[in-house]
Amino acid sequence: MLTSTQHQFWLFYLPLSRQAALLKDDLLEPVDQLLDDPLLIDLVRNCLAGRRPASTRTGRHGISPDRLLRCCVLKHLKGWSFRALDRELRSNLIYRRFTRFDAEATPTYSAFNRMFAVLRPEVTEQIHQRVVGIAREHGAASGRKLRVDSTAIETNIHHPTDSTLLGDGIRVLSRSLKRMAAQCEGGMLGVINHGRAVKHRLLEISRAAKSLTHANRKRMQESYGKLLALTRSVVQQVGQALRRYEWGQLPVVGSLRRVETEVAHLRHFLPLVQKVMAQTKERVWGGNTHVEGKVLSLFEPHTQVIRKGKAHKPNEFGRLVRIDEVENGIVSGYKVLEGNTADTDSWLPALEQHEASFGQVPALATADRGFFSAHNEREAENLGVEKVALPARGRLSKTRAKRQKERWFKRALRWRAGCEATVSHLKNPFSMWRAFYKGERGFQRYVGWSVITKNLFSLARWQERKKRAQEKRECRTRLNLQLDSKNC
Repeated sequence: MLTSTQHQFWLFYLPLSRQAALLKDDLLEPVDQLLDDPLLIDLVRNCLAGRRPASTRTGRHGISPDRLLRCCVLKHLKGWSFRALDRELRSNLIYRRFTRFDAEATPTYSAFNRMFAVLRPEVTEQIHQRVVGIAREHGAASGRKLRVDSTAIETNIHHPTDSTLLGDGIRVLSRSLKRMAAQCEGGMLGVINHGRAVKHRLLEISRAAKSLTHANRKRMQESYGKLLALTRSVVQQVGQALRRYEWGQLPVVGSLRRVETEVAHLRHFLPLVQKVMAQTKERVWGGNTHVEGKVLSLFEPHTQVIRKGKAHKPNEFGRLVRIDEVENGIVSGYKVLEGNTADTDSWLPALEQHEASFGQVPALATADRGFFSAHNEREAENLGVEKVALPARGRLSKTRAKRQKERWFKRALRWRAGCEATVSHLKNPFSMWRAFYKGERGFQRYVGWSVITKNLFSLARWQERKKRAQEKRECRTRLNLQLDSKNC
């Protein structure tokens, strides 16, 4: 059931609330008024109301929309886990006041986990567009300038190797089989624990991989063969258990719901483990390291290999994200891309998304040389962009060199360099260096909320700068009036 956004103070809390109001937070205080926007709260309310046909009037009382919105912003600002959010809300008066919980009981970390997942990627995108709209209304983002960049965001996985993926597959499948056997009649489903043997095979492979001599390669192939045999036996047992369950040969004496849950887990992980077995054979015995549809994680199967040409990190495991930024550090758009696509393919979609958000194309559009192509430059000019600043690659002709030495082009490239600071700002204070939500849709939600939080604080800082500039102008005006009066 949806709860009201009108929260009443407890009588015994009134004296304490006056003291708590004196506590200030330099980061949270400027954002407090921005989050009171009724359209933002309505977006969250409509999402919560759409879970079930009668969610608005039946069921237990849940988190109110304004509190849920503020908790999302607070979590991504601080980079906390759900447990840390639960702990800090319980113990800090400033955070209680910011999230409007005050003296009331705060939800548990598991409740936060479930409620955050209700805000789907589509709703997150709508909230982001509303925040950009607030920036437009305040005059912080006019959409006259646009700079585009892309960056790799890691998924929450360990470094992927075929041996560890096979070990994960054996562990996950055996665990689900054990839980399934516990709910069935005794002796109907026997499960063998291969944990000790798997650990020994993983150690053998890691030792043999330290030196790629002919003898070590042979030892590594033998250890991989033993590990694949263990995986194959577990996969065959899982297949037999699923067939017996479908045919009704596994009588359930415990919870049928738990058995159905474990069957769903087995059906999800079984094809992934089979893919890992196939790619291991291709690499270890066939020498093929570029298997199509390679699995990098059983728990985040959407993870892809990203190569951005970094010397210190040649391979990154996650997803490529496009970042579109306008004036005053406002990120007007973001997009989770498929695969390790070239930056040239992201230029025109960025311009189209900008036009959809602001109703017009930017007067100045710039990006790094990875986005350059004659086609991109020509299409941007055809769309109506007055100044397109894309530095060319390779040896420049005299005409091209003269164009890139013009004053407006150099100024545009200097402004473009600020996008690198924006990406660093997103990854460090707002924890977008790694997405900690599960699944592809969880990845999109995490990126979206990091961008939303960053935009709110960029807008708050812009308002503070504008306020200080206004105070300075008023101070100069008073001083000039005083000087004029003295001269008279």
